[in-house]
Amino acid sequence: MNIYIVVSLIAFCLSITCGFIFIPRILNFCKNRNLYDIPDSRKVHKRAIPRLGGVSFLPSMLAATIVALFVWSYAYNGKKIQISPWTIFFAVGLAVIYTTGLIDDIFGVKAKKKFIIQIFVSCLLPISWLFINNLYGFMGIYELPFWVGVPLTVFILVFIMNAINLIDGIDGLSASLSFIALGGFFYCFFVEKMWIYAILIAGLMGVLVPFLYYNIFGKQEKNRKIFMGDSGSLTLGYILGVLLVKFCMDNPNVMAYRKGSIFLSVTLLIIPIFDVCRVVIVRMLHGYGIFHPDKNHIHHKFMRAGLTQHQALIAILAFAIAFIILNTVLFNWLNFTVTILIDIAIFTLFNLLVLNPFIKRNNKQPFQEV
Repeated sequence: MNIYIVVSLIAFCLSITCGFIFIPRILNFCKNRNLYDIPDSRKVHKRAIPRLGGVSFLPSMLAATIVALFVWSYAYNGKKIQISPWTIFFAVGLAVIYTTGLIDDIFGVKAKKKFIIQIFVSCLLPISWLFINNLYGFMGIYELPFWVGVPLTVFILVFIMNAINLIDGIDGLSASLSFIALGGFFYCFFVEKMWIYAILIAGLMGVLVPFLYYNIFGKQEKNRKIFMGDSGSLTLGYILGVLLVKFCMDNPNVMAYRKGSIFLSVTLLIIPIFDVCRVVIVRMLHGYGIFHPDKNHIHHKFMRAGLTQHQALIAILAFAIAFIILNTVLFNWLNFTVTILIDIAIFTLFNLLVLNPFIKRNNKQPFQEV
């Protein structure tokens, strides 16, 4: 068996183990300190639930990755692992966004401050000379100058962090969509022989398994149910955003030119991306600001159509997988721009012709304020 597959499996399994060790202790800590996510008009859950599940993500990922890299180094007779400057900036950004999420979960952080911090950690990538410099033909655009690529990179990172955070509205949704996206990125980086990234991704995927177990199947009355909180959603969003930028940057010294880089990355995150875009457009059409709170994300709509939380979760995951399969097929026949336009049309028509009629049949409104 390929040594890199073995090392990735070690990272994945060790991270699962760490998650099952950390999360029960986090649950007990939340109970003792009375740290709960309190229900309100915007939220689906009816009882107070511990919200520090995301605290386990970074330690589990790092522990699993470090051990796996030591095994890899040992297998190659002590081969040294080189750390690039951008890796240091990424680590700093990850530590900052993780800490911000943790503080927000425990004490609360104002949205404006959180937004500024998101911009700051996003700027660290271009500073280390990691930014999107090619759109690979999307809308007829190829190479991007530095002054265009940098703000685009910052925007994309902030957008993805918020998209993952905002779709974290029902049990298992944000973590499951992230797991699917991470699985896709793992394949992409593995194929490109970028082993360290593949191992890191495997380490993050592992801890999502025990989290999903407690998040979806944990019993509230037994203090075994937990949410990821901002410490989890911001960490996931930041890592996914960084992986997207890393995979999309056209750098022949790292990997050969691949015209499908952005296409593949967008496809893996298509549901969170499209959902945020749709919600913003709908808010503007109804005369509200783009940051106006409401209950119109895709999971809210599925539930107003009559589905339970778990049914909505399965439906949305099936929707995401269907898009991935569709785009994989279309990629061989159509260009990036046409395929994305087809995706937008499908997503829009599904909302207008399928979801909205079911919602109205359920005597509810497609657009709902808090």
